[in-house]
Amino acid sequence: NGIYNEDSDDQLERINVFFNEAHGGRFVPRAILTDLEPGTIDTVKNGLYGSLFCPDNYIFGQSGAGNNWAKGHYTDGAELNYSVLEAVRKEAENCDCLQGFQISHSLGGGTGSGMGTLLVSKLKDEYPDRIVENFSILPSPKVSDIVVEPYNAILSIHHLIEYADLVQVFDNEALYDINARTLHIQKPTYLDLNHLVSLAMSGVTCVFRFPGQINNDVKKLAVNL
Repeated sequence: NGIYNEDSDDQLERINVFFNEAHGGRFVPRAILTDLEPGTIDTVKNGLYGSLFCPDNYIFGQSGAGNNWAKGHYTDGAELNYSVLEAVRKEAENCDCLQGFQISHSLGGGTGSGMGTLLVSKLKDEYPDRIVENFSILPSPKVSDIVVEPYNAILSIHHLIEYADLVQVFDNEALYDINARTLHIQKPTYLDLNHLVSLAMSGVTCVFRFPGQINNDVKKLAVNL
């Protein structure tokens, strides 16, 4: 429900890095969730953390991208992108000191690859002096039977090289291998895979969320990398 029930001052000292404080002591993530089909967004809405996010920041289409990079980049994704950028502007205006943007997406499907890279380029156009950091899932033929995934990934990588300042890459095959060999989960679900990604993202961003001397903002992290 977004209410902090612990008593650690360290947890609250820099909570405004990723959260806005709302009425009643609730903390709302400064996040925008978008997809070209409603199914995945409905899953999040009806899930354990659905009520945590701002309802206006659920932005979705109706048709889906059909694993087509061009559909996500030039047609349906381009139309939805206006709504996403408007939501980004509202969140950016509420920031005291905007450092940059973090985008989590997959490079295998049509939305994450096509619309995701379009969003990166638009953000860089509108906020040229801000850091754009991507957390990107790279597809693997061993764990997917979608033929066009390599094409989607190649087209996306071209745009990421040009527009993104930082790209943290997660290899889909490696995620499955870690679950199978290290965690002994032979048939990992999306929940298991996402848990690994979230651990890595938490490790990268902990220096922003807690007081310390090392890499305490996105620009310093980019310089050190």
